[in-house]
Amino acid sequence: MLKIIMKTKMEPVQVTQVKFSDNFWAERLETNREVTLPIEYKLLKKTGRLGAFNPKAATVHEYWDSDVAKWLEAAAYSLAVSPDKLLQRRVDAVVSSYVNAQLPDGYLNSYYQRIGIDKRWSNLHSMHELYCAGHLMEAAAARAVYSGEDDFLQALCRYADHIAAVFGTARGQKRGYPGHPEIELALIRLYKLTGEQRYLDLAAYFVDERGQLPYYFNAEAKARGDRLPGACAYMQAHLPMRKQKSAEGHAVRACYLYAAMVDVAVERDDKELLAVCRDLWRNITTRRMYITGGVGSSQVGERFTVDYDLPNEDAYAETCAAIALVFFAQRMLNADLDSSYADTMERALYNGVAAGVSRDGTKFFYANRLAVYPELIEKVGGGYHNYPASRQKWFDCSCCPPNIARLYASLGAYVASSSAKTVALHLYAAGRVSAHLECGTAKLAIEGDYPWDGTVSITVTPPPAGEKFTIALRLPGWCRNPAATFHAAGSAGTAYTVLDLSIKTSVKLADTTVRVIKGYLHITRCWQAGDKIELNLPMEPVRLAAHPSVRQNAGQVALQRGPLVYCLEECDNGKDLAAISLPANAELHSVKSAALGGYIMIKATAKRKSATAWSNTLYAPADDQAKLITKPITMQAIPYCLWDNRKPGEMRVWINETERTL
Repeated sequence: MLKIIMKTKMEPVQVTQVKFSDNFWAERLETNREVTLPIEYKLLKKTGRLGAFNPKAATVHEYWDSDVAKWLEAAAYSLAVSPDKLLQRRVDAVVSSYVNAQLPDGYLNSYYQRIGIDKRWSNLHSMHELYCAGHLMEAAAARAVYSGEDDFLQALCRYADHIAAVFGTARGQKRGYPGHPEIELALIRLYKLTGEQRYLDLAAYFVDERGQLPYYFNAEAKARGDRLPGACAYMQAHLPMRKQKSAEGHAVRACYLYAAMVDVAVERDDKELLAVCRDLWRNITTRRMYITGGVGSSQVGERFTVDYDLPNEDAYAETCAAIALVFFAQRMLNADLDSSYADTMERALYNGVAAGVSRDGTKFFYANRLAVYPELIEKVGGGYHNYPASRQKWFDCSCCPPNIARLYASLGAYVASSSAKTVALHLYAAGRVSAHLECGTAKLAIEGDYPWDGTVSITVTPPPAGEKFTIALRLPGWCRNPAATFHAAGSAGTAYTVLDLSIKTSVKLADTTVRVIKGYLHITRCWQAGDKIELNLPMEPVRLAAHPSVRQNAGQVALQRGPLVYCLEECDNGKDLAAISLPANAELHSVKSAALGGYIMIKATAKRKSATAWSNTLYAPADDQAKLITKPITMQAIPYCLWDNRKPGEMRVWINETERTL
């Protein structure tokens, strides 16, 4: 029997409560459903992941279960939105293979069931056992919620019960925790679905035991006769979580863990733990995050490094890390309705995440550089995991492709949230949203061409109860002068200004309260069917500069329009993008393009240094006028999320800036 527990201040709407009809996400979600999921299934099968329990299979790997689980989770969301008989048969078959393979004590892991069950739980540091368990639990939860089938959920609850018996502080239990966090998020989902307190308690145990002395990873290594790993900042286990102030180590692990910490803090009303989450959030978003919403700057360890270390050509910014940051942002947002969290969630979704998959849904980025010089990458290799300059069809370590598939398939849950008396709209993709309130279901019809245009219209259909409730609309941080008007149903076109920051005033409406709270426009009234709110979010190209301590971006600017970060590509601007500079007073123009499904490009008159006088010269006096010749060019920038969808070549986000020209 499923029992959905709702204790958070806000809960995301269900995936099935949102229908996209916009010119950005709708196409991507359709491609994800019709192209990406079938391709990933075939690759999971071809690489042996779907046959991992088969004793005749040639090989098995410790994290394969997580790849399969993410695909299953994505498929569950997809089937809920768009039924597909072939996909359903494939899902049912994969689920059956796992349910049938489960051991009598509840254990379920293809790697250890193949190589030797006696070795299970002996290497939490490296072997992804609890990580795989978490992803299987999340897939099972999604299947149960969106299909009503609880076969997988029952199996994974048995697995969770097994894990709860093995780990803890009681005598005879292991005081371990996962090397790769994820199960904490899954246990919260199981708790919300079943109401079983032990799942919440186990998630809280994994959070609070982490980093305690003596270090568990040292104890288990000693028992195996292996070298002691030490404090393990790489795995966020160098200090107890409540004492950590900065984001450390592997970025995906970190953000999964921080997201789970928010869940635990909210469910337990743990203000101390939530304060820790805020500290970690601030450290990431004000010191360690790329302008694209990417995190984890170093390819050595896929990790956070130090404050303001954000290299461009050597950026790692794993796609999974941007996804994990979205999870963290969403949970912070639902714990505290503050637009700064939604701003970061949007930044990551439209840039760091969306760049992770090609428009045709067949190729993927693992690492997301902010500058690419293909000739160098081809000569010396792509660095850690040897990722080249262009997207790839698959990877030996293929966590990113199914992860982006499950995020896309569940994207509706990030559009809006609701509580007893409030519907909060975070993203402005055109479509329809249904949100459950204490008084019934409110429906919002969203029209517009976001993210290409900042005019958004929201028509309200309230519950029949006729009670007051609040609609909270995010005022994006990228927009300097948002404005809003209200059109009451049946008012013969009369529009009331409810927000105009340029004149610092609003018109009072009878029986209507209008307030701006933490970057959200809250409108409270007894809504009538046909009431309409129109947002005007002026969307002009802007230059952004980095903090002076970001040494890699000194003297450079990035371009952004609305939520989209832009970049230069060689196919538009020629080779040697580093030779291009943008005068500080150059006008930036928004120009429509029909290419790549239609988008807005940014054009400007820029300068390019001429190499003509540099023949056989590597260095020259800086005042040698012959070497300083520049030529005017029409510079063209495209959204970062669209790069590498045409011809291969150089790419650059940060552009050299020169002084104003006369």
